[in-house]
Amino acid sequence: MVKTMTPSRLKLAARLQGMGASKTLEITARAKALVAKGYDVAIFAAGEPDFDTPEHICQAAIAAIKAGHTRYTAVAGIPELREAIARKFKLENGIDCDPGRVIVTTGGKQAIYNLLMAIVDPGDEVIIPAPYWNSYPAEVKLAGGIPVFVSTWPEGGYQINPQAIEKAMTPRTKAVILCSPCNPTGAVYEPKDIDAVAQACSDRGIYLVSDEIYEYIVYDAQVSSPARRFPDVSVTLNAVSKTYAMTGWRIGYATGPQEVIDAMAAIQSQSTSNATSIAQYAALAALTGPPMEQARQIFRERRDLMVGGLNDLGLKTPLPQGAFYALADTRSIDPSDVNAAQFLLSEAKVAAIPGSAFGAPGYMRFSYATDTTTIARGLERMREALRKRG
Repeated sequence: MVKTMTPSRLKLAARLQGMGASKTLEITARAKALVAKGYDVAIFAAGEPDFDTPEHICQAAIAAIKAGHTRYTAVAGIPELREAIARKFKLENGIDCDPGRVIVTTGGKQAIYNLLMAIVDPGDEVIIPAPYWNSYPAEVKLAGGIPVFVSTWPEGGYQINPQAIEKAMTPRTKAVILCSPCNPTGAVYEPKDIDAVAQACSDRGIYLVSDEIYEYIVYDAQVSSPARRFPDVSVTLNAVSKTYAMTGWRIGYATGPQEVIDAMAAIQSQSTSNATSIAQYAALAALTGPPMEQARQIFRERRDLMVGGLNDLGLKTPLPQGAFYALADTRSIDPSDVNAAQFLLSEAKVAAIPGSAFGAPGYMRFSYATDTTTIARGLERMREALRKRG
């Protein structure tokens, strides 16, 4: 006799209510599924450089395997890598830190998660400029916090307004998250504005979280680390993923006040433990090897092609100052960015991310971390699909 299924009495945690998977990964998976079926899809979804990881980095990983570096490491990372990161922070960012105030994590996303779990209590507020990377509010909610959004606007190049951020601060504010260069807008925030936000945080005892993962991918602006002047409240996050085409290696890192780094390490010790030992040695080779200057020029050329093409299609798109994303106004395709994304995927075989995933409804994020041939092909397909639609 077969038992009929009855509604389960088992319940998932309340913290998962309203939380879906990453829209970026979802759209990328759908596009790749079409490719697997034989369709030629121009994928402008994931923020993943199309370069191969440089050979000297790969060879360092192979050497680490041959040397037997395949066991557990210290939770916060191997000493050599933490020393190299501390040196990088000092020389390149003006942040005076020692290796004991550095933690190596399983990608930049885990660094953010560890941090928010370490500093956010239920009901705490975390201020996030919008548009924002879609994982910020999700991770704030997982920690029991409340994301508070402060809008930026395309007319102003998506620059932050320190006065608006300060106005949003309340006695419940625990942190402000800045991402410069910004995902998804490509904005690089003015150093004076970053310092103004940092000063407001310092005055009130609020953490300033500075996500600097795109710091090397900058075209027409100057990046600035708030920790150089406000180390008492600043936590700096970074990773090797974007700069060195090492997204799959999963190595992020952070520095900040000692008690924060110690708390992040304690959380990591109960979750993933150390980042992959082999990948740590690869990251060491990346941070101590030659700079990736050529990549910046390549991304600049791609940016100009993508942004110029989107504007030619009537999709108003500000010129990004950094990263490899362009945020286009797609309301002329459809008022709903989700519908616009579905139209482009089905009719033009072009995959991009609806802006509502980033707090920018009516817009779409186009990643130009791919070759110029693909960008040109995708733009032409969009032009033809829009022409057919009339």
